[in-house]
Parts: sequence; C-alpha cells; structure tokens
Amino acid sequence: ADGHDYVTSSGASAAIVERPVPGPVPQIVVDDSRSAMAVAAHLAHDRPDTDMSVVGVTGTNGKTTVTHMCEAVWQHLGIPSGVIGTLGATIRGKAQPLARTTPESSDLQRLLGAMRDEGVDVVAMEVSSHALDLARADQIHFTSVGFTNLTQDHLDFHGDMESYFRSKASLFSEHRADRAVIDIDDAWGVRLAAETTLPTTTVGLGGQADITALDVDLTASGSTLRLSTPIGEAEATLPLIGGFNVRNALVAVGLLIDQQMDLEDIVSGLAATPTVRGRMELVPHSGSFAVVVDYAHTPDAVEAALAAARDVASGRVIGILGAGGDRDADKRSLMGAALARGSDVAIVTTDNPRSESPAVIAEEVRRGADANPRGTTTTVLDRRSAIRDAIDAAQEGDVVMILGRGHEPHQEVAGEFIPFDDAAVAASLLGGAS
Repeated sequence: ADGHDYVTSSGASAAIVERPVPGPVPQIVVDDSRSAMAVAAHLAHDRPDTDMSVVGVTGTNGKTTVTHMCEAVWQHLGIPSGVIGTLGATIRGKAQPLARTTPESSDLQRLLGAMRDEGVDVVAMEVSSHALDLARADQIHFTSVGFTNLTQDHLDFHGDMESYFRSKASLFSEHRADRAVIDIDDAWGVRLAAETTLPTTTVGLGGQADITALDVDLTASGSTLRLSTPIGEAEATLPLIGGFNVRNALVAVGLLIDQQMDLEDIVSGLAATPTVRGRMELVPHSGSFAVVVDYAHTPDAVEAALAAARDVASGRVIGILGAGGDRDADKRSLMGAALARGSDVAIVTTDNPRSESPAVIAEEVRRGADANPRGTTTTVLDRRSAIRDAIDAAQEGDVVMILGRGHEPHQEVAGEFIPFDDAAVAASLLGGAS
C-alpha cells in the first residue's frame, strides 16, 4: 500500500510526503520520506546517540554473538549498557522484544532515547543490510563499527553479492562512524579494509591482522587462546563453541579496545560471556552425546557450524537442516551441499516454509545434499520427528547439530505462526536420553 493514500484519513496532525496530497493536513514534501523520517525521529527524541557511545556490527553471520560479547564485558565491569539486535533489545539487562534485527528509524530512535533515559552509557547494535538500504540506521553516529564476514544471503532483496557488499560497506564511511574493526580472514573483509577511509583495526587468525589469536584450543565447552593485540597479549578463555566464535571474539575485542578498555578487563569479561540463545547453544542432558542448536541459515554458516562440531566430536556429526520459504531460493542447494559435506548423518527437514510448499523446499535442499555425499542423507519433513530421529540415532561421542532456526520460538507455515522452539523440543525429547 502507498501511505500517501492514508494521509487525510489517518488523523495525523502533519505528514512527511514525497508528493503533495490534497487536504488540510500540513505537509513537508521531501525526495525520500524514509531518510526524512530518520531525521525527524532523531530530532524528536533529542539526538540520543550524542549522549552515549553506539557500537555497530554488520556482516552476514556473527553479529548477534559479537554484540552479546560486548555486552557481557560491559556488564561484568558494571558499565550501564544496551543491546539492539536479532534477539531483541536489552536495557541494562532488561529484555525488550523487537520485530526486526534493526528497527525502523522511528522505533530505533525511541529505543535509544529510552536507553539514554535509563542511564545507558554504551550500546552494541546489529546493523543489517536491509536497515542500511532502507535508512533505518541513518542519523546514528557510531563510535566504532565492526565487520564479521559476507556470505550468500538476502539476494532476494539485494539481487547480487556486489550490491549486498555495497550495502554493508556503506556503514564504513566517515559520516557514519569514527573507527572500524574488520575481519580480514574474510575475502570481502580484505576488500572492505582496503576501501574504507576510516582508521581501521584488522582482526583474523591468518597472522597478518592487528588482533589475532594464538595457541587456540577448541573443546566441547569453549576455547582457550592467547590474544595478541596492539595493546598487549593475554591468555583468554571463551565459553562458546567453535573456531568461528574465536573470530567473533576478535571483532568484539577490537570494538572494546576502540572503547578505550584495558585488555585485562576485556579478557575477564569474555570469560563470563553467557551462551547466546540459539548460537551454538548446548542443550543440557545426561546423555553421552552432545546436542547443539544454531541459527546457521546460510551455506557458509552451515559449513562453519558443522566444522565446529567436527572439531569437538569423538564420534559422528549428525546434522539437521531446512531452508526458509519466500527467501533467497538460490542458496537452498548450497545449504544442502554444506549439510551433506559436514555431516556423517544428514537429515533434511522443514524450516519456516512461509507460503511455499515444505516438500518443494526440502527437495531443493536435498538436491545439493545428494550431489555432495559424505554419509547418509534422509528427508523428514516434520521437524520434531527429524530431531527425534537424530537423537534416537546418536551414540557416545556424537554431536547432533540442529541448524537454521536458532532462537526462533515459532515456525511460520502458510501464514500461521506455530509454536516451535528447537532447544525446547530437543530438551523434551532428551528427557529419557542416557
């Protein structure tokens, strides 16, 4: 629908429009009403970003984990903080639900204003590519911005990887931020670091970065490593599973150093990082195998999650995966390929089919899986049954990976939102596991 059609009937006392609308409502005519809305919201809430430090994180995967690592360090040190992102918002530890990773500019500025009024000093915010293209994050000036990686996702919106990259790269400009932290283990990160004019700290495991991790030891309960940074070295413990979480931690460390924090304080805070909901979340049970829930929903994220499982499994890796409907269909077979390559037992199932046929989506995922066999692949459309089959098949030393939906509490099927929480379902099925 076109909002111009509702100006006179909306009851609004004034309107920002892109063309004049007949009627008595006072109007400001602009070229781009989304951009103008961001300006108006920023002014209406008295420029909240000027009263706090706002740290932005973008990238395909890892945004949520990086922002929550930052929050864990701030909370450990008693610094009043907030988070805005996929899991919702928190204001000094109090949770608030959000409809989008990065809210519309009017909602976002209102939220930042509430954080300021609650005495928040620093905010870690996920900045999605949609938000950048749709002007949601306009008018926020970031003290530092971080880049995790770029892999295929959202091409139904952006069209191609170059456009997707350009959207992400727009955050790394002088009118938006003061400094940048960029992971150069990612090829797009290398390009971004070369293109941006911001003062930049590079991170990575390849040895050429400003911040890196040495002597990394990965276990089923987390990682130990030695941090090497421009402000010194320190031994660190990270209670999150997977090598990719080490890379996420390096981005967080860079952002925290940009906040003028001491390395010892950063390390002590990282050690207290809680499990992030739906991000390599270990489901507790009494059995001799591990069950992990992760949000991996891109080919690269699936590959990384399964590789992390492989690093800590003494037995097999059992992977469960579907793909979302009404979204980038080209990545489905690539996700299936990643599932089959990384799993000894691969189970293709249903994710959020939305308006599409679950069977058709699964067939497209299965096509990629069948072309990249490692072990066995089956299709079990009912997600609960798929999780049950994986748990029933698991033996000592195996790792069951439930991928794709992470923290999501509902499945979206044909316009209905059906309660379904992967971790809760797995926990209920594990009640009798031993």
